[in-house]
This record gives sequence, structure tokens and C-alpha cells, in this order.
Amino acid sequence: MYHNVSENKNSKGLTIYIDKLETQFSYLKEKGFTTYHFSELENKTAINPKSVMITFDDVTENQLVYAVPLLEKHNLKATFFIPFGYIGNEDLWNSGKEKIMSIEQLKTLGDRIELGLHSFAHKKYDTLSEPEINEDFSGCFEIIEKNNLKVYNALAYPYGNYPKKEPNKSIFTTVLGQNNVKFGLRIGNRVNRFPFKNLHEIMRIDIKGEDSLLQFKLKLRFGKLKLF
Repeated sequence: MYHNVSENKNSKGLTIYIDKLETQFSYLKEKGFTTYHFSELENKTAINPKSVMITFDDVTENQLVYAVPLLEKHNLKATFFIPFGYIGNEDLWNSGKEKIMSIEQLKTLGDRIELGLHSFAHKKYDTLSEPEINEDFSGCFEIIEKNNLKVYNALAYPYGNYPKKEPNKSIFTTVLGQNNVKFGLRIGNRVNRFPFKNLHEIMRIDIKGEDSLLQFKLKLRFGKLKLF
């Protein structure tokens, strides 16, 4: 899971230095990893054991400038998750207030990129009522239909957050089904096995800007750095 890409060598946290990102992509390619879009998994029962899903949250302009060319260069697929209420504006959750791509920019993304959902309002789902969650989905789908965007119904939960306690967890799962969400992504920092045990609790590995190549390799293998 990635967020922002920068030319700053000292990038850390949610922002990664462009040269580090290229080194990581080069490693995936050199070691023969297969990348998939979520839409490709819907009817599969098995995939190459040496596979990864590359995801970028927030569709920031820096992803368009830096990440997309690298994905194309190394022939890798990725999913970009859109916070629909912020398209063409700035985010409110990063300290640097990153610029979000416009509709026009989203439409320029090539076949290496699949678009997914990252909510409308970028709020924590466990703070929202059932009607509010449905309203959030409606806002996403309205923009998709109005602008004829090609978006697959994979949803990356903002902040990796979703209701974990009953009865809200079951209500949330029902709402996901009603809105035809095929895959739901949390964080978790664990390596997923395919087929996924729970389609709405797929865990992602958080790649940070300060991670060395060795740390990247460890996360790729184990999902985390602290093994015990």
C-alpha cells in the first residue's frame, strides 16, 4: 500500500522517494512477481503464488507524475483508490495537503491502472451510521455515472477503518453487499493467501518512505518487520 511519491530523498511516512519506489518496482520485476487488478480476481480460484497487488490511495497528482510512469516502465499493474468528494481539490488528511487528480487526469490513466473506491468523504466508517454510509456510496456512484468513469467496486477503507464489533460489523457487511462491493481492503500488515478468507477484510502491507530495500523485502515476505 502506497500513498504519495516525491523527489525528496528524505521522504518518510506516507511519502516515498521516487528512486526508492523504482528500486522496489525493479525488485518485483526482477524476481518475477505477477501483478493483478482486483477485477481479474473475481472469477479466479487460483493465481501465481508469487503475486502482489500494488495499491495507491488518494489518487494524488504526485502519483500521476511519478508512480504511473514507473508502473508503465516496469510493466506492472496497480489499483488507484479515489476519495470522490475531493476530486480536483486538496486532501484534508495529509499535513502537506496533497492535490487530488481531476476527472480529466483520472481519464488519462492507462490500462496499467485500475480505479477503485476510497469512499466519498474519507471518514472513518465506524463513526458513520448505516444511512450515512449508504449516502457516502451514493456520492461515489453519482460521480462515476455523471463522468462515465470506469471504476471497479473494490473499496479501500479510509484509514483502514471499518466497524469491528457487532451489530455494526454485520450491518456494514450488509451495506457492502447492497452496494455491490466485491473486495474490501483494510491494513493489517499481513500477507494474504488466495483465495481470500474474507473478501471484505483483505489486509494490506503499509510501505513507508523510510523503509530500506531489506525492510521492503521482509514486508513482502512476512507482511511486517517485527516477527515476534
